[in-house]
Amino acid sequence: MSSEIAVIATTLGFYALAVASPGPNFALISRLALSGARRAAIGATLGLAFAATFYAILTITGLSIALSRVGWLASLVQIAGGCYLIYLGAKAWLGAKHTLPLGTRGASHNSASKGAWTGIIVNLSNPKVITFFLSLYAVTVPIGVSLWTKLALLTGGFLLEVLWYGLVIVLLSTPPARAIYDRAGQWIERVVGTALAVFGIRLISEKL
Repeated sequence: MSSEIAVIATTLGFYALAVASPGPNFALISRLALSGARRAAIGATLGLAFAATFYAILTITGLSIALSRVGWLASLVQIAGGCYLIYLGAKAWLGAKHTLPLGTRGASHNSASKGAWTGIIVNLSNPKVITFFLSLYAVTVPIGVSLWTKLALLTGGFLLEVLWYGLVIVLLSTPPARAIYDRAGQWIERVVGTALAVFGIRLISEKL
């Protein structure tokens, strides 16, 4: 029992470091939170968490190995994901010209369901997530661990995603952060849009 608790603690510790590292997920949540789309940011957080958990289930059950061997499929998914990130980046750039004060945004900009789908697409279209789980579980999870340990890892990973990005949303939704966005919203949109596009280009370039 103690050894499996150690496995869970070690695995989730590495997972937490990966979740907190900068990447397209952080850029997406930051943009939504800063722009005042709090419901969309919460939806995107849940979407990211569900997509990551889906890949974690594939990995922990061994199905991801079969998927990763279909090279053309993984390449197609990665290129499509890169294109989607570039689209989000371009959308942020174009929208920067029409940045509105936080209190004047419409409901369509702040839709939880739309944010959830965006989060799901962003994470599912990045097959590098599978590579991460393969590497993580290969190093930290011994063969033959119990079912409850696997369930604890899946549940813990989901909660880490939600808690971390939830914290980001809370911090970037504070009055000082909103005031900064009201003053420099156009430049913030452009910086985050550029970051999303760069992540997308990197994904595509790795497969071309």
